[in-house]
Amino acid sequence: METIFGILEELRPEFDFKASKDFIEDGLLDSFDVISLVTELEDKFGVLIDALDIVPENFNSVQAISDIVKKNGGEL
Repeated sequence: METIFGILEELRPEFDFKASKDFIEDGLLDSFDVISLVTELEDKFGVLIDALDIVPENFNSVQAISDIVKKNGGEL
């Protein structure tokens, strides 16, 4: 999960993702950020995240992001 936190911190260094319970609701990630995050996750973990999986609830926490990476064949 630290790898995911690292990606998030590179994407938006001005936010404290570890203090947030819901990245989307707290305004830490917007739709453009999610698309950038998907690209980074695909590159880092060698997965292809299905377009149908790109919904806010899959990117609102590190656990949700981890789950979507694992669902698509990635190992953390």
